[in-house]
Amino acid sequence: MLGSEEYLVKQAVNGDQTAFTQLYNANFDRIYRYVYTRVRSQAEAEDLTQDVFIKALEAISNYKWRDLPFAAWLFKIAHNTVIDHARKTSREKRADFDEAHLATVEDPVEMSERQFEVEQLRMALEKLPEAQREVATLRFIAQLSIAETAKVLGKSEGTIKALQFNATMALRKALGATEE
Repeated sequence: MLGSEEYLVKQAVNGDQTAFTQLYNANFDRIYRYVYTRVRSQAEAEDLTQDVFIKALEAISNYKWRDLPFAAWLFKIAHNTVIDHARKTSREKRADFDEAHLATVEDPVEMSERQFEVEQLRMALEKLPEAQREVATLRFIAQLSIAETAKVLGKSEGTIKALQFNATMALRKALGATEE
């Protein structure tokens, strides 16, 4: 028996729009969070996330199931879309890192403390080398597995583990230094 995701993917490959819609709904938030952390603008993240799913829809007929979650394929598209976008745009003012996590009703003190923590994390992430930052973003923000992250970035799982370890150590050091 096929897993439900694999079944949906096979249906979408065969042109079933309902199946693709279910895959879209299941993966939209993770893709959006990943794109948002890379571009840090809500409007750009929304546009680029839509671009990711349009590209996926256009290419779904060529998709081959390879025992990795469908999300790994989507994150590869998202990764390439963000890189293409970065090449096309010049540096401009970016929205705050935590805009994607705004709460509607929250204690102002807790919200200020969280905003401070998010800003500290954002600054620490920006100090990482690009490869470590990319791995940390995919692993901890997009919540991809090591295998999925390796597939998205076209690197071996061992390389991903090493980059994650180094990123984690650098973040601990940077964040530990900010607490003193």
